[in-house]
Amino acid sequence: MKITLRLITALILAITAVAGVFSYFTVQTEKTRLTAELEHRAWLLAEGLKESVGPLVLKGQSKKLDSIMEKISKDKKIIGVAVYDVTGKPVAVSKDLSAILPVKLNILFEEFKGDEGKGAYEKVTSKQNYLYAVPTYDDEGARTGTVVIFSDASYIDEYIFDIWRRNFLRILANALIISVITLLVIRWSIVGPIARMSEWMGNLRKGKFDEIFKMPKEDLFTPISKEISSLAKSLAVAHARAEEEAMLRQHAEAIWTAERLKGHVRAKLGDKNLIVVSNREPFMHIRSGKFIECISPASGLVTALDPILKACGGLWVAHGSGNADRDVVDRHNIIRVPPENPQYDLKRVWLTQEEEEGYYYGFSNEGLWPLCHIAHTRPVFRMNDWARYQEVNLKFSRSLEEAIENETYIFIQDYHFAILPRIIKERHPDAKIALFWHIPWPNPEAFGICPWRREILHGMLGADIIGFHTQFHCNNFLETADRNLECHTDWENFSITKKEHTTYVKPFPISVDFTHPPFNIEIKNKEELFKELGVKGTFLGVGVDRLDYTKGILERFRAVERFIEKYSEYRGLFTFVQIGAPSREHIKSYHEFAGRVKAEADRINWRFQSGNWRPIVFLHRHFSHAEIEPYYRHADLCMVTSLHDGMNLVAKEFVVSREDERGVLILSTFTGASRELRDALLVNPYDIEQMADMIRAAIEMEPEEQKLRMKRMRAVVRENNIYKWAADIITELTHIRHA
Repeated sequence: MKITLRLITALILAITAVAGVFSYFTVQTEKTRLTAELEHRAWLLAEGLKESVGPLVLKGQSKKLDSIMEKISKDKKIIGVAVYDVTGKPVAVSKDLSAILPVKLNILFEEFKGDEGKGAYEKVTSKQNYLYAVPTYDDEGARTGTVVIFSDASYIDEYIFDIWRRNFLRILANALIISVITLLVIRWSIVGPIARMSEWMGNLRKGKFDEIFKMPKEDLFTPISKEISSLAKSLAVAHARAEEEAMLRQHAEAIWTAERLKGHVRAKLGDKNLIVVSNREPFMHIRSGKFIECISPASGLVTALDPILKACGGLWVAHGSGNADRDVVDRHNIIRVPPENPQYDLKRVWLTQEEEEGYYYGFSNEGLWPLCHIAHTRPVFRMNDWARYQEVNLKFSRSLEEAIENETYIFIQDYHFAILPRIIKERHPDAKIALFWHIPWPNPEAFGICPWRREILHGMLGADIIGFHTQFHCNNFLETADRNLECHTDWENFSITKKEHTTYVKPFPISVDFTHPPFNIEIKNKEELFKELGVKGTFLGVGVDRLDYTKGILERFRAVERFIEKYSEYRGLFTFVQIGAPSREHIKSYHEFAGRVKAEADRINWRFQSGNWRPIVFLHRHFSHAEIEPYYRHADLCMVTSLHDGMNLVAKEFVVSREDERGVLILSTFTGASRELRDALLVNPYDIEQMADMIRAAIEMEPEEQKLRMKRMRAVVRENNIYKWAADIITELTHIRHA
């Protein structure tokens, strides 16, 4: 209330001061104008009188003189006229003026310049009068006296007073209106939102985290809202993780969390530097209108590595791909991240269009990707692409030079940087390097078709540790190196020694964060999802993939077709929703594949659809985790039917989302996830008949069996989560001892 009173008082004083100054100048202007008008009228009368009265003054009072003055004094603005001789003695006075004529007039004793008159305000019987005096002369030009015109000036004072009165009332009205408006604005825009914010924060303090996204949206509090919302989200996640850890401690179990990982990293690394290298950056800056927005791309890799770097304050080196990335870095191409609470450095490497085309789209994704996945898409190897790949790996190496010190830990990600470990190791032999290969590793015969297989293997063996998702991929790599290089392969310790440098090859199955974060959306139910999609249905199946030919999407559609065909009782009841994110559409094979997926969905729908029901709904766009979440939670089954996959985190994301312990996972045996999630319905994605039968088995599975299977899969993902993956790699890397 005190603040409101001070604000209103300050506004009223400011308005009064401004209005008072303007009123003062208005009054002065009006007074000057009215005086000028009065003086002009008196001057006209005086000029007319002095010629006719001048010769008569010396003769004294006469009827002619009296007659002239009476005619003049009939003007309503004129009180009267008086004629004085040179000694100041009245010679003639108009009738109305004679009774109030002052004995002494100051204006009579002022000097005149020539025959010019003079005006002045004087009090006559307590009334303000304006006197205008003009000298008179006889016919020879001798001074004979003075004519004084008495004008009533009281109306000027009344007019000026009226101006002040009206302005005062106006100020009073404005003050009242402004006070009321200010009170209403404060009530609606400040007091009300503050009260709601207080209530909102009170709910958070009481642990009501379901209120987290009901923050007041008033513009005045937008910056505060963003900061508090970010803090509240962190508190909610921390609260959820604390509850999860407390529950697990009751069962004498231990779970890896972001906080536990931070402590582990600090203990293992100490004051040593950690550098992460990846093609994808954890934060990118994009231009949104006139503003620059910082976003974090959806990525399991970011989820895993971000806590590590937050713990040790390390350096993340990545390709700067955001259209505003260059605008926010310093002269070393570095920016501190995360934006809301900077804890580590992100260094961006800039690639030319030619480099990106050759290194990323060319050799990495048209060469190594199909080579490693063995998905019956022929790899394309071009000399120019290989040259760009080498150039970019060398460019990344140079960007690390200033950051590498003695015993620096370097964690390199994926097939984009196969030769980078060797480049770094040759320059910095004391650096400890881990390379994690996120995609499968093929058998030696398949890998043997790569023209630069020896260079790639030699480059990878510059690392101290090479990690794959499964032991099967580790075995393939060991056998491939053994066949193609002169090296010693130790099958007992799973290591390769070449030129006195030993590289350990181990499985590190990647995972997801089991402590599920809150999403800023209201979770829809199944009926609302069907309504939003514009279809009717009872049973919901879902698939979530990048539009990549390795994901088995076409085979999945054909399994749905065969299921509807074989089990016609589910026609009109079962709808499969395929969320397909666009991917690498610069590459011809990917662009063509997206068209084939849409065409296949249209063909099957044309064959079976009726009324508002369609067997397949194909959603071809990028979806956020929050948008995918309702589909995970309410799907009766999720199909992950990759033709070949290193791990496939969609399977684990689906399991994490099923807090109700319902739903069925149909999982390809050619995914790394199938080695862990043994309670999924495992299928061969090339066997359409088997997959169709598994769809029916999933729909008709008893709730008790669903619960048992899902509970066991959730336990596996809970124990082997993304933070355990990161902790295992850091532990192995710090155990490396160089001779």
